[in-house]
Amino acid sequence: MTVTRVPNPVLSTPPLENGDKLTRVEFEQRYEALPQVKKAELIEGTVYIASPLHAKAHGKPHARMMGWLIAYEAATPHVETLDNPTVRLDSDNEPQPDALLRLEVGGNSTISDNDYVEGAPELIVEIAASSASFDLHEKLNVYRRNQVQEYLVWRVYDGEFDWFRLQAGKYVQLAANEASILCSIAFPGLWLDRSALLAGDLKTVLNVLQQGLATPAHQTFVERLSTASA
Repeated sequence: MTVTRVPNPVLSTPPLENGDKLTRVEFEQRYEALPQVKKAELIEGTVYIASPLHAKAHGKPHARMMGWLIAYEAATPHVETLDNPTVRLDSDNEPQPDALLRLEVGGNSTISDNDYVEGAPELIVEIAASSASFDLHEKLNVYRRNQVQEYLVWRVYDGEFDWFRLQAGKYVQLAANEASILCSIAFPGLWLDRSALLAGDLKTVLNVLQQGLATPAHQTFVERLSTASA
């Protein structure tokens, strides 16, 4: 009996796998060829593919952060909130942060012709498991080096929230004011009651944000952005 051997098909694009060492161009080609992969990142030339996300440990914190950012965007023309966008930072780094806030006018990032963020957005948010996460190590260094002005990390299992501010080329923790409120420098009026957020008190989180939006600093910021866009 003659056995007919069928040659193995040759993949035109190799699969994307955890730990691959790729250029950003190679990463994009493989990622786009695998629509079933929902989140993959290139960090310092290494591919990281996210595991399935838990509802309470990731989905709920993510939703709360998005609600807070969207409320700020609604009151602040010419800023943009994005959920899980791919960000082209440099030749070795293309993260997909959980959320970001960017200036549409006079900012450091743009939207490419094929709808990717290019350059460093002013603020990035990541939902991390704990302080052991690479969000607080490899990614932090990448964001710092590319001059992301503010970086927020919610460490869910630790019950902690870090807000870093770029200062003289280093990330320093943003200090709370006398009312224990964290206030963004890059986005005036973006106020956060960290304790209320961690306790799940969304009403207080949004009430404190409204206080920030009512400040003269936020009004001046809105006027400046409106003038720049005219």
